[in-house]
Amino acid sequence: MLSVATRDELAADLAQAERSRVPIAPLTSAHPDIDVVDAYEIQLINIRQRVAEGARVLGHKVGLSSKAMQQMMGVDEPDYGHLLDEMQVFEDVPVQAGRFLYPRVEVEVGFILAEDLPGADCTEDDVLAATEALVPSIELIDTRITDWKIALCDTIADNASSAGYVLGKARVSPADLDVKTIDAVLTRNGEVIAEGRSDAVLGNPVTAVAWLARKVESFGVRLRKGDVVLPGSCTRAIDARPGDDFVAEFTGLGSVHLSFE
Repeated sequence: MLSVATRDELAADLAQAERSRVPIAPLTSAHPDIDVVDAYEIQLINIRQRVAEGARVLGHKVGLSSKAMQQMMGVDEPDYGHLLDEMQVFEDVPVQAGRFLYPRVEVEVGFILAEDLPGADCTEDDVLAATEALVPSIELIDTRITDWKIALCDTIADNASSAGYVLGKARVSPADLDVKTIDAVLTRNGEVIAEGRSDAVLGNPVTAVAWLARKVESFGVRLRKGDVVLPGSCTRAIDARPGDDFVAEFTGLGSVHLSFE
């Protein structure tokens, strides 16, 4: 467990790394005693600061929710981060790759909530009942840690390595689609670069959203009506470079586009 002063210091270091686009060493290297509670509190320090400066929380994301991503990052459990209005990007506006350190994209079946979710007792049935629509999405992830050399507490503290997200136009009721069997194909510059299925996310993306609702309550956070929830990637993360043009297509759910310049 870290002291309050150390948490504040590490939060400031991460915030400065994001502003300056100069990465820092893993927090876990200099502070091997850091734990998950420390890491979430560091994340919340920066989120509260950004909200105080005018940002709005539009939802949350689950990270590391597929076996492939857990193996890629060397961890064995999911994490979560916040989605802010200033992180939203749009299909028709290219993103400047230079805004980020090590940008990657992930393909996700997003959820838009029509009702608040329960906290500690949230079930998959609660999630389905409260979901207004499923939406095709791409999450833009990044790390403020040098060369993605992260352990679980590094990515948690760093807002679960989240940096942006884009939603496609389609909105489909979960009653009209089997959420567990949505195939996803990602192309980069017209070439298929990754394929996956929605059940790569904890066997069911709904499971990830229910886990998130239970997890965040312990930190005084709730999932609310209107929130966007990204439950985790159907495929491995793909590096994004200037000039890259990505399209993710989902069976029964349409497509979403993200380009970089």
